[in-house]
Amino acid sequence: MQNATRIAARLADLKARGKKGFIAYVTGGDPSLAATEDIILRLEDAGVDVVELGVPFSDPLADGPTIQAAAGRALAAGATWSRLMGMVARLRRRSEVPLLLFSYLNPLLVRGFDRTARDAASAGADGFLILDLPVEEAAKNFQTLDRLNLDHVGLVTPTSPAERIKRIVAASSGFVYCVSREGVTGVQQQLAPGAVKLLKATRRLTKLPVALGFGIATPQHAAAAVQEADAVVVGSAIVDRFHQAQHTATGRAAAARWVGTLVRAVKKV
Repeated sequence: MQNATRIAARLADLKARGKKGFIAYVTGGDPSLAATEDIILRLEDAGVDVVELGVPFSDPLADGPTIQAAAGRALAAGATWSRLMGMVARLRRRSEVPLLLFSYLNPLLVRGFDRTARDAASAGADGFLILDLPVEEAAKNFQTLDRLNLDHVGLVTPTSPAERIKRIVAASSGFVYCVSREGVTGVQQQLAPGAVKLLKATRRLTKLPVALGFGIATPQHAAAAVQEADAVVVGSAIVDRFHQAQHTATGRAAAARWVGTLVRAVKKV
């Protein structure tokens, strides 16, 4: 990694100012690529620090019903990798919001991993979080991302033993993503009891910012998460809010205002 990515720079700036970060997930192409571009710009206006842009995949095993459905809608609407990167390039003419591509490995291998990573860097993405790429098998892929100055965010789960967490954080850049609970993505009624324990265990092993995600859905959840984490990640609740809203500029504005309530809860901490 030669230079700080937009992701690393944004999180470092927040830390320097004593602030916490808000990371929002959206599925690329749901309900359309044009709508996704508009949603991202509205999220930026709402105060979101980093956008996780989901690469739609037909078999998203780590995701719950909300994001699975979003991926299906995006694919049905024609959200191919090339079109998604075209949207990212258009977005970059209007915004410098940090963009993390959230993907399974298969869509990145279809066209060749190196070529796909080059596409992402050229379009203006800032890094990858690859859900199903084990750290034990990731060295070559991460070397490719390093050459292209793209972050590779590690994923730590409640079932990760301490020795494996060490390997994951040592191989990560940008930040480390702590999964708040076992299972798939999706809205929960409360934070999992083991989330804080996992955060503390991870923070002892890295100087990178540590974010907490999976199941966070309310301002109260978000505020509680950043008592220990450097940033909070909200996915399913945001995807669902935009899906349930009217697919118009007015509907997206209303959904973005709701996201703003979560952002403000995080920034007040």
